Amino acid sequence: MDRDTKITAEPIDGSHCRFVVSEALLDGARRFSSSDAAKGSPLAEALFGISGVTEVVVSGGTLTITKDSPAPWQVTGREVGAAIRKILATGVPPFAAAPASASAGDEALYGRVADLFEAEINPAIARHGGFVELVDVQDGVVMLRMGGGCQGCGMADVTLRQGIEVALRERVPEVAGIVDITDHSAGTNPYVTASKK
Repeated sequence: MDRDTKITAEPIDGSHCRFVVSEALLDGARRFSSSDAAKGSPLAEALFGISGVTEVVVSGGTLTITKDSPAPWQVTGREVGAAIRKILATGVPPFAAAPASASAGDEALYGRVADLFEAEINPAIARHGGFVELVDVQDGVVMLRMGGGCQGCGMADVTLRQGIEVALRERVPEVAGIVDITDHSAGTNPYVTASKK
């Protein structure tokens, strides 16, 4: 079956890039931190076969890839796109669902992060018409989605890195990392419109 799959690459920095795929890859969210963790998920296995890939986070149709290679995203992105299309063409599910048993540590961390979002972070960014949704916590990594005025906002990464991440590291130091799985291209009312490059 031919697919007309559209993939948009949104580089975040030299090490992180978000890939938005025009079809769902997984119902839910999942983080893969190594090639061993990727076993049983064909697309995750293929992505870890790309030189330099160190982490894969999937949520719906959004992939966030972390790499430690000096290759620019234009080069790595072509390989990522080819891997996505190849796996989707097989018709097999690209990712296995997350194991049912989450660690007790992640469950406790989820509760603490959710409390911080409700008590401090969401009231602060609500002034700009935005909100942050806690999607999941896996292996100490917080996966979140921005909405409202934050979705598509030109300052979303600043809010994430200098606001949310700083607050989390101060109040919940057990957090190992933060991944934004927002599809910022779908934002309809950004607080600050991103400039065209």
